[in-house]
Amino acid sequence: MAGRAMAELLDAELLSILVCPDCHAPLVQVGDWLYSTDPATRRRYPIREGIPIMLIDESDVVDEAEFARIMKQVQEKGSQ
Repeated sequence: MAGRAMAELLDAELLSILVCPDCHAPLVQVGDWLYSTDPATRRRYPIREGIPIMLIDESDVVDEAEFARIMKQVQEKGSQ
């Protein structure tokens, strides 16, 4: 990702209170996205200029393989 600035991490306190507006599952940040931890919905929400965009219309639904990869990445990062 040459030429691209690293994503800024959201404040931990803010992230702890944000939930998916669709299913109310906790969210995890991966780069410039907030991913719902709910495997049934698999939504992700963009972070633009440091601001989480928590609108269902602005979200994407990732496929099952992408969701599994992201959740594994988050789990491995948390266990380090």
